[in-house]
Parts: sequence; structure tokens; C-alpha cells
Amino acid sequence: MKEHVSPKHKLVVLGDSIGQGFQNGGIYRTDLNFPAFLAQCFEPEPEFNQPVFTAQGGIPLNLEVLTRGLSDQYGDSLEWTEYIPAATHLYKTLRRIKKYWEGKYKSLAIESQKRPFHNQSVWGFAANDAWLLTDAKSRYLIENYPESYSIFDVLPDHAMYTTASIVLNPAQQKQHLDSTLFDNVMTLQEDGGIENLIVTMGHNNIIGAVTDLRFKYSEPDDLGALPSDRDYTVYRPEHFEQEYRKLASKVNDIGAERVFVPTIPYVTIPPVSRGVNEDRSDPVQGYFDYYTRFWIWDSDFDPGKHPHLTKEEAIQLDKTVDEYNRSIRNVAAQYGWGVVPINTYVSGIARRRRVGKLHIPYPRAFADAIQRNPATEHLLENPKDPVLSTEYLRVHRDTGKVYKGGIFSLDGIHPTTIGYGLMAHLYYETMEEHGVQFQKKLDWDHIIANDTLVTNPPYMLNSLRQLLKVLSMDGSKRLSILGNSILNQLMELLSSRSNRITSSKS
Repeated sequence: MKEHVSPKHKLVVLGDSIGQGFQNGGIYRTDLNFPAFLAQCFEPEPEFNQPVFTAQGGIPLNLEVLTRGLSDQYGDSLEWTEYIPAATHLYKTLRRIKKYWEGKYKSLAIESQKRPFHNQSVWGFAANDAWLLTDAKSRYLIENYPESYSIFDVLPDHAMYTTASIVLNPAQQKQHLDSTLFDNVMTLQEDGGIENLIVTMGHNNIIGAVTDLRFKYSEPDDLGALPSDRDYTVYRPEHFEQEYRKLASKVNDIGAERVFVPTIPYVTIPPVSRGVNEDRSDPVQGYFDYYTRFWIWDSDFDPGKHPHLTKEEAIQLDKTVDEYNRSIRNVAAQYGWGVVPINTYVSGIARRRRVGKLHIPYPRAFADAIQRNPATEHLLENPKDPVLSTEYLRVHRDTGKVYKGGIFSLDGIHPTTIGYGLMAHLYYETMEEHGVQFQKKLDWDHIIANDTLVTNPPYMLNSLRQLLKVLSMDGSKRLSILGNSILNQLMELLSSRSNRITSSKS
């Protein structure tokens, strides 16, 4: 009987922003994503290399770093007389970040990285982008189709494509110009094999509905289009299944020993869209009358003025996610993959949607670590129930401590470091059920200590409404120096439908 030889690569990821570790509006510290936390649970700890995006606070921008800069400059709040200086400060900071990631200061090539990263994830990628996009295609769009947000554009042009180039071909080698995420993962498989492959694709097939606040289904002719040419925000369920089955076939061809995939969480839960009722009451059966921008307060919201989704559209979005997840489970059963129940868990801790109730308990080891940390011990209602929630992060004006939120970061879509830790917990449990042997438990003390947004929030978050007003430029002509709002531009980027482009040759 032939002895089983363990594959060379213990953990590989093929994914999107969730697999990459995007938070607070940018990809920044990839060492704090959930795959990195899982890799630390093996002994000896396997090689798990990823690109580094810590320069300039990340790409396209990091709202936590940006807010800390404002806090350092102006304290815990902004007076109206400081709006113009603050806008000028933001503009200079963002222009510096933009120039760096557009390669104006130095080459973005990582000369030492001649082989593919173990983490083949790119934020903004829908499922079919894993085989549609290459470094060559990304570079062509970057060089020939500059994005046009406004005359005062302050975010890096085609930030998603820049990130894709760094992941797909870090050393900028000619032989890898046409490599896709799948090609790179297959290269790792051919170089000794892959033991555990995590595939996080699917979130960006629907997230555009809440970042754009626009519900538009895909049409059959849309499926081969690159992100820049997509005008739809939601893949029809039959289109999702078609693309996911194509994805699954390609994943199966790789031949990894084990494959793990998540269910897609309801996009109506993350606080990127804020639920508002006509009478400002609690949600009825889990839904609000409208879903608008998170920086628009209930008292300010006007459905005739502000972009929004309706309750009916929100319900249809959730039904669409249910159909996506049925497809994922059916495909996973066909191929023998492990399914990580992300949707069930996120739904269970959505306190605002459930009018304050927690339907799924947090891990006991997590609660114990929350209690051990002096910066988070106040977040326990009782030893088993941290008050963290899926709402937008809120900080108490007097204490400067977080009292609400903590699961989603400042962009309202992506997890905090703690959120990624909870995700790692679900993967850990599912992977153990499918035969993966971890030698160590998740290091919750490390995870919590590194969540600076929760343990040491920027002073400016004490006046959240004022801060969001500054970043959104809402209602203040004094801030028109930035043209379109920072937050609106960010939502355009995160929709993964960068369709506001003009050819440089036209």
C-alpha cells in the first residue's frame, strides 16, 4: 500500500476581498485576515505568503488611518471654522496615496516574489473574474482607460486592477502576464500539491446592489464582460449558478486534497446601507422601509432626495442570496467540499435586524479573551455575551470606547479584525469536521489586541455624525474642494463595477 504523502502547500486561498482581508475601505494588513489566523493554528506553522499593502495605509484608502490623521490634527471633533483646513488636509493626504499606488513614486513590482502567493485573492472580483482577468488585461485598462469620478478625483485610478496586478504577477514577469488566479493556484498544485484550498468567490456577484443602492439584474449577454463593462449589480440566480458551476469545475480540476467554500451572507445586514422606517421605528419582520447610505442619519433621510433601496428590493435581494446558497450547497455536495455557514452565523448576530436579540452565541474562548483585555472588557453584558453587533461602529462621546458595532469595519461592508477572527472560527470548526488537524487553537488574545479600531478607536469617531458629514461632504459647500465625496467614490470602487471610465484615446 502506497504511503500517503502530505501536499507541500498546507493552505491556499482563491478569493475576493473577504479572502484577502479588506477592511475600512482598503486592503492593508493581510496578516490579519482569516486565512492567516488559520495558518497560525498549524504546528509547525506552514508557509503562507501574501502581498503586503501597508504602504500609505493601503489601497484604495484606509478610513481608520485617515480618521486617525484627522484626530491627530484636530482632536476629537471639527469646528466649522476647521472644515476648509480639514478638507485641504484630506485632499493632500489622498493625493499622496493616489500617486503612490499609481506608481508615480516608485515601481510597484515585488522583485523577490517570482512564484505565486499562497493567497490568490483580489478585492472586487466576482466569481468569473478568477478566469477572466489577467495582469495584462489589468494593465491595459489602467493605462488606456483612466477612471473619471470628478475633476478632484482623489482615489487611485483602477485600484482594483492595480491590486490584481500585484497579486497575479508580483515580479512583473513577462511569462506571467496572462496568468489568472486559477493559473497561479494550479502552479502551486503542480509544485508539490495543495492540502486545503479555500475558495471565497461569490460575494461580489451581488454586493453592488448595496454599494450602488441600485438593483439591476444581469442579462445573458453580460456574463463575459469585464468589471469595467458591467452595468448590472446583481447576477440573476440562474446566471450565478451557471458561473459558480464553471468555477467549481475549474476548482475540481486543480486537484486539491480538500476544498472549503462559504455561504454568502445577506447583503442587507452589513451597515453599508442603513435601514430607515417611515416612522423611524424598529424593523418589521427584519426589514426596513428604505435602505440608504450609512452616513445619512434617520432624521435627515428623504426618499425623494437620497439614493435608496426599498423594502421590496431588500426582500428580493435576500431571496436571491438564498438561491445563491442553494447552488453553493448543491455544488459542494456534488464535489465533496466543506461548506462554511457564514450566512447562518451573520444572520444570527444581526442584532438591529432582530431588534436587539442575539440568536447565535459567540465562541466562549472569544468571550473570555474579550474579558481579559482591559480595552474590551466593558463589551461584556455577561461572561458569555459580548455586546458586539453588526451595526455601524459607535463610540461613546465621554469614554471614547466602542459601545455598538465591532463586527464590520468603517466601510460598512468588510469585517473588522475581530470579524475576521469570528470568520476564522467558523472555518476552523468546518475544517476540523472534514478531517483537518489543527495543533493549536485560535489566538483570540492576538486577534483582539490587533483590532485597533475596537480597542483604541480614533478620537474623531466620538463625533461620528460630524465625521461622516465631513467625509461625505453632505450639506457643506465649504467642502466642495474635494468635488465628489470620499465616501461616494469609495462606494463606486467597492461596487466592483468601475464603469465610469473614459478612453485616453478618445
